[in-house]
Amino acid sequence: MEIKSILIANRGEIALRALRTIKEMGKKAICVYSEADKDALYLKYADASICIGKARSSESYLNIPAIITAAEIAEADAIFPGYGFLSENQNFVEICAKHNIKFIGPSVEAMNLMSDKSKAKQVMQRAGVPVIPGSDGALAGAEAAKKFAKEIGYPVILKAAAGGGGRGMRVVENEKDLEKAYWSAESEAMTAFGDGTMYMEKYIQNPRHIEVQVIGDSFGNVIHVGERDCSMQRRHQKLIEESPAILLDEKTRTRLHETAIRAAKAIGYEGAGTFEFLVDKNLDFYFIEMNTRLQVEHCVSEMVSGIDIIEQMIKVAEGYALPSQESIKLNGHSIECRITAEDSKTFLPSPGKITKYIPPAGRNVRMESHCYQDYSVPPYYDSMIGKLVVWAEDRNKAIAKMKVALDELLISGIKTTKDFHLSMMENPDFINNNYDTNYLARH
Repeated sequence: MEIKSILIANRGEIALRALRTIKEMGKKAICVYSEADKDALYLKYADASICIGKARSSESYLNIPAIITAAEIAEADAIFPGYGFLSENQNFVEICAKHNIKFIGPSVEAMNLMSDKSKAKQVMQRAGVPVIPGSDGALAGAEAAKKFAKEIGYPVILKAAAGGGGRGMRVVENEKDLEKAYWSAESEAMTAFGDGTMYMEKYIQNPRHIEVQVIGDSFGNVIHVGERDCSMQRRHQKLIEESPAILLDEKTRTRLHETAIRAAKAIGYEGAGTFEFLVDKNLDFYFIEMNTRLQVEHCVSEMVSGIDIIEQMIKVAEGYALPSQESIKLNGHSIECRITAEDSKTFLPSPGKITKYIPPAGRNVRMESHCYQDYSVPPYYDSMIGKLVVWAEDRNKAIAKMKVALDELLISGIKTTKDFHLSMMENPDFINNNYDTNYLARH
């Protein structure tokens, strides 16, 4: 089917990022916005824009009836969900289908298989994908958790089956701390996801977080667009991402890519998705989850491949076949720094008016942001206000380029994490690739 008009069911930098590709493809771009986003930059470039509710996400970007109504008013052929909000909501996908609106993303069946983390683990085991030892399904309660922890040995990690974004997770070092951690994680999961189901895994100490970007089409083809190292994290939230992961040797890298493609084919995956793995000190890797949507950090994969991942998502939704794996040439090194409206030291939110905004520029420098001078960052949503992405011939040159770009970036009026990222670009451990997912917790 030819898609002529696409409604972007999102906000912020990803709304602007998607709008650009949609318009480059000669299609009509429709934006929705909450009352808090009425002055958003992307609305100025949209072919049509519709207010879908009040500031709170529950009354706007999570308001399915309002979004469907907007799509019908604007006569949208398809909806692009971006990430977060409704991007992995199976009910939303089904409602889109009932209204004859194409959802640009995977099928409900694939989403369902991967959304429950314990179920996803079982699917991956059957496909021959390495998984971390853990409970085969949901835990029956704190006592069951204690019993299973004794079997696999401490430390263990409790995870929400419906979880994501680091919520509903607790690392437990010994039995005396387990019960309290279990109830705390269950409560957090219930609040965040409306589902307190928990499962348990053996905790891999000081791992690297490496993920593979895949895209599948309706003809059974799956390609990868390289891997990303997302190990620089704070409380399970990614802060810096890069591609390729220089930790890997070529043999392990090839095996990782092949494993991700095999996993995607096992579930008949269509669209863009990411398989996330933990990699230990022996370079053994273990599946942890699949994100059945576009990732925030997709830009680094685009920079090393030359592929527009959103364009490929749209083409797959239209029924086109993907390019061959052989046609994708990965080269150079890309780094992304997530710029958030937070204090660089405390990471406390800092919404408010931007009094001065000058983004960096130059060869192979990409600033993905919806901000501008006099824009007011609302307090209702995620604090990310931009992604600064660079590409260079190798990692050392990419770090040097990122330092220059961060120096050029000027945002006044609110606090941002620019200084944190500058300090990391000068950090000997980061420069020497000597860090893991727990690095910031130890420093």
